Amino acid sequence: MTLADTHGTVLAFDLGLKRTGVASGELSLGIAHPLTVFQADSTEARLAAIEKLVAEWQPVLLVLGLPTHADGGEHEMTRVARNFARKLESRFRLPVFLVDERHTSTAAESALHAQGVHGKKNRAHLDAVAAQLILQGFFDDRLVA
Repeated sequence: MTLADTHGTVLAFDLGLKRTGVASGELSLGIAHPLTVFQADSTEARLAAIEKLVAEWQPVLLVLGLPTHADGGEHEMTRVARNFARKLESRFRLPVFLVDERHTSTAAESALHAQGVHGKKNRAHLDAVAAQLILQGFFDDRLVA
């Protein structure tokens, strides 16, 4: 799939072992928006939640944040994310792009603080805003490439 001429919805995920943030955007516009955060304690529960989102939003591709150490080195969550990306591709038959998510949670927290969102309200939106930043990074990289 070449993305240069592609139009359609994209869903992006900030994968967590308990909470997963979701963002959406349109390829032709290249603007990401926070969508939701869902709770899931297992891979099957995460996939079931994503299945509902895929059915509703009908995305043309998926983006998943790839966590690494600050220096880019891989750790356990990096392997979890790579395995989850393979499960997404297999289950939904959609292309899945992995995007470096270093510093997105910190940037999301800063963005929420700047908007006056603190405490429990912050926690409720943090993962969705992190997913938005992951997706916006994907869109921005497409413009440069």
